[in-house]
Amino acid sequence: MSSSLIESLLAAVAARPDDLPLRLHVAELLVAADRPGEAIAQLAAVLALQPQHEQAQALMARALGGPAPARPAVPTPADVQPEQPRQADPASAEAPPSAAPQPAAPGGELNWLALEAQFADSVPLRFASADDEPEAVKGDGDRVFDVESSDVRLADVGGMTDVKKRLELSFLAPMKNRKLRELYGKSLRGGLLLYGPPGCGKTFLARAVAGEMGAKFTTISLVDVLNMWIGESERNLHEIFETARRNAPCVIFLDEVDALGHKRSQMKSSAMRTLGNQLLAELDGMEGANEGVFVLAATNAPWDVDPALRRPGRLDRTVLVAPPDAAARRSIIEYHLRQRPIAGIDLKKLAGSTEQFSGADLAHLCETATEYAMHDSITSGDLRMIEQRDFEAALREVRPSTGPWFTTARNVAMFANEGGAYDELVSYLKKQKLL
Repeated sequence: MSSSLIESLLAAVAARPDDLPLRLHVAELLVAADRPGEAIAQLAAVLALQPQHEQAQALMARALGGPAPARPAVPTPADVQPEQPRQADPASAEAPPSAAPQPAAPGGELNWLALEAQFADSVPLRFASADDEPEAVKGDGDRVFDVESSDVRLADVGGMTDVKKRLELSFLAPMKNRKLRELYGKSLRGGLLLYGPPGCGKTFLARAVAGEMGAKFTTISLVDVLNMWIGESERNLHEIFETARRNAPCVIFLDEVDALGHKRSQMKSSAMRTLGNQLLAELDGMEGANEGVFVLAATNAPWDVDPALRRPGRLDRTVLVAPPDAAARRSIIEYHLRQRPIAGIDLKKLAGSTEQFSGADLAHLCETATEYAMHDSITSGDLRMIEQRDFEAALREVRPSTGPWFTTARNVAMFANEGGAYDELVSYLKKQKLL
């Protein structure tokens, strides 16, 4: 066979790569011309589109040095596997290992499984999937949101007596007394907005509510919802609420709700306005019944939350989560020292010296005192306990982080308390002589 004719046909294949009969013809000529490596490349392209093509299989077997299948060639559609051409030396007296005859299956047919195992390195699979791998679908597929159980109880929360009372009235007591709830017609749904300085335990309180009522718990933040594609953010938010409805009773905790439900009048992004509208619809239960779904929202800046979110029927109750009082501060310090070696700690004095400290500030204070004691033990070579002097040193370094928040809150309480929305904040500021 003239090599120039084969080269011309190869050029024609390159121009018309989808012409399978032409590829088969060229492959047959290449096999006859003792050019098995090039024939394998052409046949692999055919078998990529029609894996069960028997004529291509027979030619592939010849190119690889194996016996051809006994059945006549009848083309059938199938899948493809790319391959790397194997070079053979027709002048070599000893056949290379790749050209060794392959075991035949019963009936005289080629054992393709054995052949595949032998040539796995030279003809790799393009795609491989596990037997239990789900079938691929168009798009990203449904997102899965974590719904967890909480082992925290309200008794674990130091202080916050007024907050606990409001939670007991609005949700916990009706849920624990089903018959009374039905008698009074009390709906097992609702929303509560917790606001206050950062680090005062709003997230911890939400987990305690879920644990107290034995309900499931899921947290939503802005990163759980936002998506670059139009409509996907709203879809994510809806799926979170649908997950909570399927797992009712369930507590949804909207962390930093001012990011999701910022005042729409101040928004320049139409996408964020649409997301805010979707949140309002979910809270109303327009997309599904919210019975058994209690929404707890937390924010450090309630004045940035859209007023529509705070109307009755949505986040209709607003509760100030202030820095812990003296008794709560004592409990928090004791909690953070429970597994540390301490001696001679005056909890009453520490509680009195940490006015306006948040829970996070108190945790940082304990950590700093521990560092002082550990550093002294390392430098002196004498191991000792954490003592009162370490806390006194830590108090000279650690300051309450709530100051900037109260500066802003004071201005809001004085000049933006329309309709008494911040009466509780005003009362607290006066009690603390900050107003």
